[in-house]
Amino acid sequence: MVKFYGKPVYKGIAVGPVVVLKNEDQKVKRRKVDRPEEEVAKVEQGVKTAQEQLQALYEKAVVEVGEASAAIFEVHQMMLEDEDYLDAIYNMIRAEQVNAEYAVAVTGDNFSEMFAGMDDDYMKARSADVKDISNRLVQCVSGNQDAGLNFKEPSIIVADDLSPSETVQMDKKKILAFVTVHGSANSHTSILARMMNIPALIGVPLDLDKIQSGMKAVVDGVQGEVVFEPNEFVCEEAERKIKKEQEKLQLLQELRGKENVTLSGRQVNVFANIGGIGDVGYALENDAGGVGLFRSEFLYLGRDNFPSEEEQFQAYRQVLQTMGEKKVIIRTLDIGADKQVDYFNLGKEDNPAMGYRAIRICLKQPDIFKTQLRALFRATVYGNLSIMYPMITSTEEVEKIYAIVEEVKEELRKEQITFKDPEQGIMIETPAAVMVSDKLAQMVDFFSVGTNDLTQYTLAIDRQNEKLDDFYNPHHEAILAMIQMITDNAHKHGKWAGICGELGADLELTETFVKMGIDELSVSPSMVLPLRKRIREIS
Repeated sequence: MVKFYGKPVYKGIAVGPVVVLKNEDQKVKRRKVDRPEEEVAKVEQGVKTAQEQLQALYEKAVVEVGEASAAIFEVHQMMLEDEDYLDAIYNMIRAEQVNAEYAVAVTGDNFSEMFAGMDDDYMKARSADVKDISNRLVQCVSGNQDAGLNFKEPSIIVADDLSPSETVQMDKKKILAFVTVHGSANSHTSILARMMNIPALIGVPLDLDKIQSGMKAVVDGVQGEVVFEPNEFVCEEAERKIKKEQEKLQLLQELRGKENVTLSGRQVNVFANIGGIGDVGYALENDAGGVGLFRSEFLYLGRDNFPSEEEQFQAYRQVLQTMGEKKVIIRTLDIGADKQVDYFNLGKEDNPAMGYRAIRICLKQPDIFKTQLRALFRATVYGNLSIMYPMITSTEEVEKIYAIVEEVKEELRKEQITFKDPEQGIMIETPAAVMVSDKLAQMVDFFSVGTNDLTQYTLAIDRQNEKLDDFYNPHHEAILAMIQMITDNAHKHGKWAGICGELGADLELTETFVKMGIDELSVSPSMVLPLRKRIREIS
């Protein structure tokens, strides 16, 4: 029996056989070829095959993990069309007279290293994408199609790291848990684990050569540990915990259809945060009262040009129609900081979190903003739509937003396009907005607190910087005092206040928020029922 510790990204317990997925890059060998053009043709055919696979993966991922997570496969398709990448492969085949697989593998390594060495964090992240694409192309050229991803029985997946392609191709019904040596809490594997409600550990210091497929293991996502070849006592304890978790889930399911009301009769709305059309099913499945945050920026990610008004309108309309009479709060474009998009040409910034992002882009480039607003207002007739503006710091910004909104409404009237006047609110995620929330409350219909950024800006801590994890304290008394001020100022002027940041799902603070007078908590779909249970226990 041997035990390792890692960082849990989803709490839960799993017991079962291990499937070890190892990187097989080293198996590509260099061969001299007499007919290089035949090798070039192999690559061309391989690109077509890979494109077809990626399109199928995208369609599968939309259904299983939502549009936001599926967008990576559209990015991969675009990368496969990159002329520099393909020319480098063809030139190597012709100049060195080498086999197609070798040229693809070496070019992939070269491009991956080039991206990894860049200063920009977004471009660094593309290194793994290039590696994933090249591995896929090698497989398509050689005829080896993703061996090892199909396993017969429910298993615990152990790997150095997992690419989006690998995770989506797996049969989700046969995954008990994920354990990886590398990866981050925001990786595709982590997102998938949270969506599927299965335990996952990252950063586990394993030597994969010493772990064999077929070994038994226990993964404890609560304690952050994995035990290989556990003894009888460890297995019995794990089974006991699993049974207890299943009983809890069963009790949660009994809360479906019930109200989010405290023992003293206080009603709190519990909504879901979603990133795309594909996530609406998760919101409804978990009995969310509405959508408290629709991250519209995911319509802009994973593509090489701006989404048209019609594309956006169709997406908003579909979400509204699916949610029926339930409220859907759509946040306008929140690009910038950690969400970079090449075609926006934002340029490199030394401190992007403090830079040109969100509403600042919309006010400086009103054509982009007006296109989105037109789509949103056109969609108002299809459901209960509210519009929310991010990263507000002043009343002047709200005035400028309303001026652009009036221009859009006048255009629609002239075109005889029907629309309703939706609720318009703002995200409070800067200390500046907190301090002028009394004035802002007189201008808008609601507040929604973005606790992630509010904590970052208040504590002067970059939330993307792992070195500062020990200093990042979302429970800091200053944050809680700000939330109280926001709520009081909203209620003073007859407006409602909610929370859509990660803190909304922190069950340790639920009672505090209720006592503050928070009207709405918007959380990931999987947290809706646990949050309802906690609210109903508060006296």
